[in-house]
Amino acid sequence: MRSAEDRVLGVLRWAVIAVAVVMTAGPLLYGVLLSVRPYQSVVSEPLDLLPAPSEFTVDSYPTAMGEFGLGGNMWNSLQVALVTAGLAIVLSILGAYAAVRLRFFGRDAVNVVFLGVYLLPGIVLAVPLFVLLSRIGLTGSLVGLVFVYTAQTVPVALYMLRTYLAAVPSSVEEAAMIDGCGRIGVIRRVVLPMALPGVAATVLYVFMIAWNEYLFALLFLVADRDRWTVSLGIAQLTEFSVPTTVLMAGSIAITVPVVAGFFLAQRLLVTGLTSGAEKG
Repeated sequence: MRSAEDRVLGVLRWAVIAVAVVMTAGPLLYGVLLSVRPYQSVVSEPLDLLPAPSEFTVDSYPTAMGEFGLGGNMWNSLQVALVTAGLAIVLSILGAYAAVRLRFFGRDAVNVVFLGVYLLPGIVLAVPLFVLLSRIGLTGSLVGLVFVYTAQTVPVALYMLRTYLAAVPSSVEEAAMIDGCGRIGVIRRVVLPMALPGVAATVLYVFMIAWNEYLFALLFLVADRDRWTVSLGIAQLTEFSVPTTVLMAGSIAITVPVVAGFFLAQRLLVTGLTSGAEKG
């Protein structure tokens, strides 16, 4: 009886996995197939899944990247996202370590405060941030956007890192300090290597936030098309006059940096947080 039940559960498990894969990967695969078909073929036979060998073309990708300027938009977003992730992670590591290890008044409330700041709707901060950046001359610039994104992502990055750093055994830090390490040395030589999987996950999350953000990019950069990010660039491809194949090609292209970042960080994401750090 037990073996029969195990077999039934095994079949159900694989059935659920198969359905989930089809529901999640199916639309993405259909978008990829649309992007490599001629527009006239898509109009005449929109439900055909596989393009004929003679119809296969990648012309939609150069059109999206060049003619519609999505390549420049991706370069702008890459700069903004990388700088934002770097600044946010440095500030968040220091803040999270202080919240976990240092004793100060209100330490227990820090977690709630940071999460509360992150949960504030972006539209509430839009006008004050626009006024502030206007007064310091940073509207319409990528530097101003980095400033906004860093302020927006530090709370959530700190909230995430606080949990990872709290899992690092304090005894390892104490041993390092006995050996002569200062506080910064402990963070750099002990805490960061042990919390590297969490740091990698946080960097990737912050990068995705900065890469996909639309509201502030629209607010600060809409007047200067040369500085548009991918969120603004892909929005223009949704116009009725843009061929569906070009829209699909642009949508697929802007996911490449995020997917590449995930695969590059995959080894860190699956590594044990404190594997081999302390033996009982």
